[in-house]
Amino acid sequence: MTFSKRDFLKLGAGVAAGSLMAGAAHASGEGGSASKPAAGLGPITGDVKPITVEERQARVARAQGLMAAQGISAVLIEPGPAMLYFTGISWWRSERLTAVVIPVRGDIAVVTPYFEEPSVRESMTFGDDVRPWHEHESPFERVAGILKDRGLAGGKIGFEDTVRYFVVEGMKAAAPGFEIVSALQVTLGCRMYKSAAEIALMKKANEVTLKAYEHVWGTLQVGMTPSDITALMGSAQAALGGGSIWNMALLNEASAYPHGTSQPQELREGSVVLMDCGCAVEGYQSDISRTFVFGEPTKRQREVWNTVRRGQEIAFETAAIGTPAGEVDDAVRAYYASLGYGPGYQTPGLSHRTGHGIGMKGHESVNFVHGEKTPLAAGMCFSNEPGIYIFDEFGVRLEDCLYMTESGPAWFTVPPESLEKPIGKMG
Repeated sequence: MTFSKRDFLKLGAGVAAGSLMAGAAHASGEGGSASKPAAGLGPITGDVKPITVEERQARVARAQGLMAAQGISAVLIEPGPAMLYFTGISWWRSERLTAVVIPVRGDIAVVTPYFEEPSVRESMTFGDDVRPWHEHESPFERVAGILKDRGLAGGKIGFEDTVRYFVVEGMKAAAPGFEIVSALQVTLGCRMYKSAAEIALMKKANEVTLKAYEHVWGTLQVGMTPSDITALMGSAQAALGGGSIWNMALLNEASAYPHGTSQPQELREGSVVLMDCGCAVEGYQSDISRTFVFGEPTKRQREVWNTVRRGQEIAFETAAIGTPAGEVDDAVRAYYASLGYGPGYQTPGLSHRTGHGIGMKGHESVNFVHGEKTPLAAGMCFSNEPGIYIFDEFGVRLEDCLYMTESGPAWFTVPPESLEKPIGKMG
């Protein structure tokens, strides 16, 4: 079981609430009750088409074009989503450097410890330039050798934005003729715009999570705790074929705090149940939130739920091609303010951004947040998750992801119709 940065952020709240860790354990087959809650569910991911080698090579070519335009001689990437995105290499980070070098011209190259070379080669989908280093040697000298062999005597080395500090310092010493710069505009300029193949994988991940919600909604019982509910959700997503599963469930007053509370929680008649869950298919993420009322909702619960549902529609309607991303957040916040919520990010109201970018990471740039000027364009993907949080009472969040087409936004999952039909459907 692996977790993204987003997952670890949720882990802090989820473990305290007894939620995410239990869900992860059940999803990975640990414990004795993993099979029972997923009874009747089977994999729906057998028809997925992985990203092709040709598409990864085209991504490298696009990156090289952006590098040339920005005067960057090479980009260095450590293991993680960016390495997987460009090369197909699935690896991990340790104190021993494994890195991919994308030169502005020529083939990519990999630096890795000598004893890891056979395994790294096995993970590679294209390219054959692997530079191993022994324990007494400097991996940074290997990177410098790649730059020299590609005819790059100076200029700028761009670092993907998650590269660690010791790597930056090592390259400063090994390649003093190069200027160290950020490669964010290169990696973002590629990863922010999803292809049809990427969107298809995200659709499947969303389908897994949505079907799991449908299963869990039908199995909720009085007395359940957050860990009971996330165990159900985790095993359902796993049974349906999802990977890298994460789940969060907040009950009653805890739903007023977007990432939960450590206070004991138990499902009872009239409980608000706020869930935020997702998985990955071929490395591409889903992220869906649902808020249920267990039993008959009060007038206030219904009003808040309906307000949030309208907030989602306002965000969707505002997200036109060319619109600055921040205006989506502003539109939802203005609607909430007209009803007495806020102002701004104050509570009772919407205390977080309206949405975030999504793809191979649960949270990617760009965000639906006040002040964000980036214009919306085809291929961008976002969560749409306005909420209303009333401290010491309850909160409501509905979250469905969308992708931008040439003519405007389209739903990965269509938001639910009402509290009586709280699941929604595929877009």
